[in-house]
Amino acid sequence: MNRPLPQLLVTAVTTALAGLPIIAVLAATAVIRPSTAQAQQLAYPPTARDSVVQRYGAHQVAEPYRWMEDLDSPRVHAWVEAQNAVTFSYLATLPLRDALRARLTELWNYPRVNVPAREAHQIFFRENSGLQRQSVLYRQATLAGPPREVLDPNRLSPDGSIAVAQWSPSPDGRYLAYTTAAGGSDLQDIHVRVIATGRDLDEVVPRVKFSGISWTRDSRGFLYQRFRGSADSANLRDANTHHQVWYHAVGGGADRLVFERPDNPNDGVGGWLSDDGRWLFTSAGSGTSNYRLWIADLGSPTRPDLGARLQPVAPEEDAIPQPLGVVGRTLYLYTTWRAPKGRIVAVPLGDTTRSRWRNVVPEGPDVISEALLVGTRFAVVYLVDVQSRLRLFNLAGRSLGEVTLPEVGTVSGLSGRNDGTDFFFSFTSYLRPATVYRYDLARRRLSPFRPARSPFDAAAYETRAAFYQSRDGTRVPIFITARRGTALDGSHPTLLYGYGGFNVNLQPYYSTAVAAWLERGGVYAVANLRGGAEYGEAWHHAGMRALKQNVFDDFIAAAEFLIREGYTTSQRLAIQGGSNGGLLVGAVMNQRPDLFAVALPAVGVMDMLRYHMFTGGQFWAEEYGSSDDSAAVEYLLAYSPLHNLRPGTCYPATLVTTADHDDRVVPSHSFKYTAALQSAQGCARPTLIRIEVAGSHGYRPTDRVIAEIADEYAFALANLGGRAP
Repeated sequence: MNRPLPQLLVTAVTTALAGLPIIAVLAATAVIRPSTAQAQQLAYPPTARDSVVQRYGAHQVAEPYRWMEDLDSPRVHAWVEAQNAVTFSYLATLPLRDALRARLTELWNYPRVNVPAREAHQIFFRENSGLQRQSVLYRQATLAGPPREVLDPNRLSPDGSIAVAQWSPSPDGRYLAYTTAAGGSDLQDIHVRVIATGRDLDEVVPRVKFSGISWTRDSRGFLYQRFRGSADSANLRDANTHHQVWYHAVGGGADRLVFERPDNPNDGVGGWLSDDGRWLFTSAGSGTSNYRLWIADLGSPTRPDLGARLQPVAPEEDAIPQPLGVVGRTLYLYTTWRAPKGRIVAVPLGDTTRSRWRNVVPEGPDVISEALLVGTRFAVVYLVDVQSRLRLFNLAGRSLGEVTLPEVGTVSGLSGRNDGTDFFFSFTSYLRPATVYRYDLARRRLSPFRPARSPFDAAAYETRAAFYQSRDGTRVPIFITARRGTALDGSHPTLLYGYGGFNVNLQPYYSTAVAAWLERGGVYAVANLRGGAEYGEAWHHAGMRALKQNVFDDFIAAAEFLIREGYTTSQRLAIQGGSNGGLLVGAVMNQRPDLFAVALPAVGVMDMLRYHMFTGGQFWAEEYGSSDDSAAVEYLLAYSPLHNLRPGTCYPATLVTTADHDDRVVPSHSFKYTAALQSAQGCARPTLIRIEVAGSHGYRPTDRVIAEIADEYAFALANLGGRAP
């Protein structure tokens, strides 16, 4: 079942992080550091400063780099080229850059699959043979049957510059609807392929955004989402309004508007169909977590009435109402309404009174992170101190026991049908590559599906689950992975990673990049900061809006914990985060520049006063607050990375990374922050920006992922001290 738009927005953030392996710091055989003279010889390109001043609340704020928001202007293009020239010249001089790329390539080279989906009595899945720029879509008739190629993105775009993002086969198995995006943009085109011939139809649905693809059961067409007018024109800078659900009939006729919120132009909307094709769900939300939900009975699935009257299920935007499926006249729903850690309820169709929802799986002490209805069983994933537990229940809510997992780790991506007898999911840990498993409900048996076999030998390493106290005494989880028997003598280059926002959980997961780093003796730590949902909505809200400083305090306390425990010192500590995590890195390096030697902020939200004016930024105001609110200006201005750099301060060696086609967090955030940081830097530590050309927020072809990570490793090695074999 497709996800409502607010969850698609959150998933987009998470996917961006998962798609680019975590950047790691490699230890060298000796201290490898450019001389002070070498660092001082870096000549940054001059950056023009304009005299723009704007009032926000009670504050007059200088904005000398406002001109960088015009991403298509010649002087922005010239600045990008000049900055990249300096950065790549510097990187080319650094030790181990080529060796790192070679080793990362070796470790990357193993087959791996994504979680499959069942449709048209077949199993569809994407698989990468190892170093393919993009994974290929296959289908097979049975679990043991031979895979048959459906779509190879590498043939559509040999250089990987055109990303294949979403895909959805029609219920009769005749068609495949899939999206392409230049540079991995959020702006995508939907194509329709005839599976039997491998040829695309001439029709294309252009410029969809924040969209799913949901076929009607008659296989005649599908639902999708786009912003009003975007079928004709769109660009990276436009604020998006009037999100709509449309129906596209394959082979004929104009597309039909199905759902919109004309009185709420800033809402994001979603539309999708139940597995049996009878029920239409629509959603609307102004942010990235809570949303409203409606349902319509389309009558016959083979002759669906898309104009059927929508009835409200969850009329208020005060919780998450995720439909799991309809059995008879009962809708089963996962919700956080009156249950901040989540529960499953039964909703009589036609009854819009939420107080009459009946508990099926009530809220418990542990957070529900995912839920799925398969046949007459619920598969429910719980978080217990950020570690997954997979439990089964029947329709009455009676516990049917727990699925024994291979080890402590993370379950994600539950995939199954309401009319099915099995389901798939991905399982991973910091030392186990992501492996897809199938659970057979009848036999109660867990088995791997095309298991991954990585060249990395994890036996010599271990992960420690620990806790530390933040500034206000809050107990925060942290996972630390290192070689067994690592001496706690402060000598190890250490990477601390964090995110802390948007209800996103950072659970244990495998990264090829981290594997390469571990091989050289590094320590890798992930702190589960407030702002995520590791302990439910209370944990999330404790890192939102005016409480965002809690997230930064948690991250700073994690760094101090690693130093206090003897893993590292401030001279050997690097920090990294992407997107909202890039904001995190920018904020804490401003607040505690003495605590870190290297900072790696990726695609970060750096200008907190103007973020909501571009692309999907309007949806983040629920999380951050916006400068349109004079009260919010006070706390946004207090931590905004761009506005809190102090001239003459010695900041960590910093490599900012972004992409010129990032239309989620527009690259002007990183451009402005880099220009301001280069102007403020008070010591010889380098402050550089690496701008991926024809890339996006979370997409890179495999070879460019490896190249970017090798550059970040090389940069970190040159500015961290450490020892390794």
